[in-house]
Amino acid sequence: MQNSMVDRDFMASDRHHFNSETFNEGRALIIQGMTAIKANIRSGNFQAARETLGRALHTLQDFYSHSNWVELGNKKPYPNLIRPDLTISNIADVNTPTCSDCASGTCSNPLLPAILNEKKLTSGYMGLFSNNKPQGKCSHGGDADLSSTQNPRGGINKDERKPHNADFHNTAVAIATEATLQLLEDIRGAAGNKDYLRLMGIARSAVLCFVIDTTGSMADDIAEAKRVAHNIIDSKKGTQDEPSEYILVPFNDPKFGPLIRTTNPDVMKAEIAKLDASGGGDIPEMCLSGLQLALTGAPASSQIYVFTDAPAKDTHLEKTIIALIRSTKSTVSFFMTPTKRSTRSVSSEPRSVFQLYYDLALASGGQAIQVSKAELPSATDIIVDTSTSALVTILQRARNLGRVEIFPFLLDASVSNITAYITGDSLRFTLKSPSGVSQSHTVSNGPLAVIQTVGNLRRVHFTSPIETGLWNISVESTASYTIKVMGQSPNTFIYNFVEEFKGPHPGFAVIEGRPQTGLPAKLLLTVTGQKGADSLKVQEVALVEVSGSRVSDGKIQEMGGGDFLVTVSEVPAGEFVVMMKGEEKASSSRFQRQSTTQMSLAKVTIKATVDSTLLPGIAFKLPFTLTTSGTSGTYTITARNDRDYPLNYPSNVNVVSGVSAESSVTLTPPANTASGTDITLTIAAEGPGGDSNYAVVRLSVVAKVTDFTPPVCEIVGVSGICPSDCTQSNWDMAVNITDGNGTGIQSISIQEGRGNFTQKSLVEGGITVVMGNYSASCCSPDVTISIVDKEGNVGKCSYSVEKSGGVSLSLSLSLWACLLLSTLNTLWDVLPLS
Repeated sequence: MQNSMVDRDFMASDRHHFNSETFNEGRALIIQGMTAIKANIRSGNFQAARETLGRALHTLQDFYSHSNWVELGNKKPYPNLIRPDLTISNIADVNTPTCSDCASGTCSNPLLPAILNEKKLTSGYMGLFSNNKPQGKCSHGGDADLSSTQNPRGGINKDERKPHNADFHNTAVAIATEATLQLLEDIRGAAGNKDYLRLMGIARSAVLCFVIDTTGSMADDIAEAKRVAHNIIDSKKGTQDEPSEYILVPFNDPKFGPLIRTTNPDVMKAEIAKLDASGGGDIPEMCLSGLQLALTGAPASSQIYVFTDAPAKDTHLEKTIIALIRSTKSTVSFFMTPTKRSTRSVSSEPRSVFQLYYDLALASGGQAIQVSKAELPSATDIIVDTSTSALVTILQRARNLGRVEIFPFLLDASVSNITAYITGDSLRFTLKSPSGVSQSHTVSNGPLAVIQTVGNLRRVHFTSPIETGLWNISVESTASYTIKVMGQSPNTFIYNFVEEFKGPHPGFAVIEGRPQTGLPAKLLLTVTGQKGADSLKVQEVALVEVSGSRVSDGKIQEMGGGDFLVTVSEVPAGEFVVMMKGEEKASSSRFQRQSTTQMSLAKVTIKATVDSTLLPGIAFKLPFTLTTSGTSGTYTITARNDRDYPLNYPSNVNVVSGVSAESSVTLTPPANTASGTDITLTIAAEGPGGDSNYAVVRLSVVAKVTDFTPPVCEIVGVSGICPSDCTQSNWDMAVNITDGNGTGIQSISIQEGRGNFTQKSLVEGGITVVMGNYSASCCSPDVTISIVDKEGNVGKCSYSVEKSGGVSLSLSLSLWACLLLSTLNTLWDVLPLS
């Protein structure tokens, strides 16, 4: 969605689209983005890297549709756009005419012969607010471009395929695709295969994220968290349900954190073993501060488990936590083990002590489980249930006033490991299958499920084989309760609330915050299935009140590729979630899925746009705008960041209904901030009557880069002959690798090949040279060595052994470019070039 956000948020920015011959400025955005991405990956901040990648790719792809690169006869990408050590040359200056007049706007190539003959680089000027442009210059073209009405008229953009530009459009698409792959390959070379897959969001399973109170009374809880973590690690190791990442956040009073993140299960075991229950002082603890770190540090849609026996001291973070829950769509479950001391110090009612936790769990779709310390081991099965792959929610409801109610839900054949969780006191329930078989809550092991009761939790695990069709749970209670039905299935959906925007490239962009009151709600919904999105038929999408009965159906528009645009005209007034129903086309089996994160509407909107990275020690000003369709007046502003870096912002902003008000937040990262550090900044606004909204943005701190030259790799010898029968023969290759006078080599990896690589280093003339040897079977004749320096510059060399003897050498573009640079002349004595 970052792609469409560039069109919305930077509609008038020439450099983001390579409009108006801003080639150096556009290239600078790409290079800056690539630097930030690599730094973020090195720091393990994949979400920030992913967002920056989307923006950088948009600008890169626009070069080929907005410039005359294709018209000049080029069939390959322009490598200088992603190479910081190269520059863009032969740009038409501002006084050079570039286009002839095209009154119809449908000329196939209006570029002047001189531009084509001299291979001058130009792009169309865009006039969103004025028709002015330099004399003789090409326009972008299209209805939104006012400059295209001035001579020379027409335009040279190739954004859409039209009869007059079909060939150029097709070529631009092909080159932009290849350029995208080249940029991604550069990122992969710098990150390595494992971290590259994490950047792409391709992971084995969900993360395991614990937020643990470490005060003196929590020794038993810490022991149970340790037991559960060890159980999950040991039982799921090597399976598809093995967690892809482990996150641990301790909190106490007054300290909290740090966030510990690792992909190594043994490290997670060791970190939990280090936890020591001590201190705490007064009863309330810094729970929300620890939870804030987890929400900003864990991937989106994570399951987060909080262990505590005390209420929160830092309740001022409540709205920040709600904003982060909604922004990340993560689910938070609380395991509360109140002690006599903690409940007596605040209230005589244990639930009221922890009411904030109940509210946060409900807002996220999680569970608020209150048990004694002795009962805790029986309650943590929910962690094992939900720390798994392909987790889906089928039904979730909450009721504040107890009454008899029946909750129907559909189970389809693709769902397995189905479990219902009912939390509440003084309740009775009955489970009923499609064929009419019933099981009461009093039957712990019956024909339909195994029911386990501990504290305020009832865990109902359905017994296999499970009958497909319409089930229901009838609940009778005198108090509030929640019900949630979950399972595992490849058939699911993801969604975002979006808004439509106009301009030269209209579309839909994600709403960062709550949708606006008084307007239809629009959702972009993507369906995935085991046999592909085409195997599923979406029949209903609705916004459903979790704590009420209202269901607002949406109008569904299929967009292709499993994407659907859903418009809901009448949105529920309270908190709601998204419900989808459909059927598998092959079996006609009906299914339902539901989102977990609660959302609601707001009259006030707040927008903040990130345009650049931050420098350590330098104040960064982030502008934001406020608008409201509600009451005019003074709006209270609150800004917080997960790094606790110094912030400066106005505490109040006056807003007139229907008129945008502008303000800003200034953030200053310390001078010693590591390059690649990401910062999650939450800005909230609350107006008269309590109406509020928020914006959550990710910022990246990237130190100034001075080394733009990739490392160099040179073959110095190959031995071994590979006959037609490869099974009995090996081959060896020796290479010299150096980063010259750069920042030094960070890593060397084999990107392609199944051989072994050994290395040793020597220093000659003040330059470190790595002498490497690669040895492989002749059945693995190809090798690509990737060398990354400490700034993320990537050099590669590739070799292929031909059968029946002989070696073919293929050096990558990065290497040949480096060999041609005069800056490497000093290395000739160290690395003899042939």
